[in-house]
Amino acid sequence: MKKGLLLLIALFCIVPAHSQVLISLIFGDKLNSPFLEFGLEGGVNFSTISDLDTSGTNLGFNLGFYFDIRSKQNPAWMINTGVIVKSPMGAHGIPVYSLNDATLDNTFAGGSVNREIRYFNVPILIKYQFRNNIYLKTGPQFGLLAKAFDEFTREVNKDDVVYKKNIRDQIRVIDAGIALGAGYHMKIGNGLNVTVQYYYGLVPVMKGDGPNVYNRSLYVTAGLPIGKGKAAQRRAEKEAELNKIVLPEDEAKPQK
Repeated sequence: MKKGLLLLIALFCIVPAHSQVLISLIFGDKLNSPFLEFGLEGGVNFSTISDLDTSGTNLGFNLGFYFDIRSKQNPAWMINTGVIVKSPMGAHGIPVYSLNDATLDNTFAGGSVNREIRYFNVPILIKYQFRNNIYLKTGPQFGLLAKAFDEFTREVNKDDVVYKKNIRDQIRVIDAGIALGAGYHMKIGNGLNVTVQYYYGLVPVMKGDGPNVYNRSLYVTAGLPIGKGKAAQRRAEKEAELNKIVLPEDEAKPQK
């Protein structure tokens, strides 16, 4: 089981998002058990960067996989973890700054900048589910930087002119903070999880000696268990095999 989890995490981190669904379908039923729920999770997130002059939040789409590891002593308590493989953060409508190029500066004067920072995020949360299927969860979340860029935009003759500047070397590689969420485990199929979760970054986003700014993001996601029904069916078949009544040899012989 441990080798399977490590292999799955590695595959999710190195393959494109569209391949992650296929990987989940292959591994899903092998990872689900009475005390472990595995599934895909995705949705939208509204991000901003604190203390940064912006005109609004940055809308992004997130996708990843999750594990709910239940306590055997009290199944209402569990560890909620996984990897949010696609998880853009950033800010919308940052004022234009100099690109140290007269042509570019003239082109984008009066425009705007959208900052997008992409991380592989790993939440490690304590989750408690009430009898009415409402749950609360909280704990740390860690991020590993993948990409970061500023997208300069300006409308010229009714067409958008766009320029992307790579700013990865200006962003800290590790991000970390606290996540707090609430949701509902729906009784549809194998159980759809609908969650609203807020991330409060505690590590400064930018390198250098400038003012510290931090990631903030609101997630609205749906989690779908993968292979849970198939795993339950396989367990039921094994249990039926174990519970078969084997007649004693004398009783198995035909009566004369």
